[in-house]
Amino acid sequence: MPAMADPNFTRTLTYIAEHNENGAMGVVVNRPTDMRLATLFERIDIPFEQPAFADLPVYYGGPVQADRGFVLHRPAGNWHSTLKVGDGIGLTSSRDVLQALANEGEPSEVLVALGYAGWSAGQLEHELAQNAWLTVPADLSIVFDLPPEERLAAAMQLLGVDFAKLSDVAGHA
Repeated sequence: MPAMADPNFTRTLTYIAEHNENGAMGVVVNRPTDMRLATLFERIDIPFEQPAFADLPVYYGGPVQADRGFVLHRPAGNWHSTLKVGDGIGLTSSRDVLQALANEGEPSEVLVALGYAGWSAGQLEHELAQNAWLTVPADLSIVFDLPPEERLAAAMQLLGVDFAKLSDVAGHA
């Protein structure tokens, strides 16, 4: 929402990968960094043999564990440390998915992020009650097919909302 005061989440679109009684976790999907995949792979000593992926951006995934990589991908596959989200989507934090991407170009749809967004038990629910977030069912074409600068507006359009016209003042009945 426009009133979001936390600079980690101002004007972000966050894909929630898990939400249960213990809390929630997700990845910001519309905040690319200046780093490219080829540079990341060089830094972590994985030979990169897929020029088609070399110029993809590495994303700011959120403020938690910002030095650790998280790969949101389709198909979900069978990696060592994958949270299977549903609809064939996985969020993987193990190195094997990066090695497969570098060597084989798989998984075919990826968003590589440093860090993730995390909420403790009840925290996200509290923020939703405070009108800090809008929710919309995930549309993976927005995540994987649109340029990052178009993703937030496209997600808002799923609700029939123009982000530019949103007010930062909420009413409660």
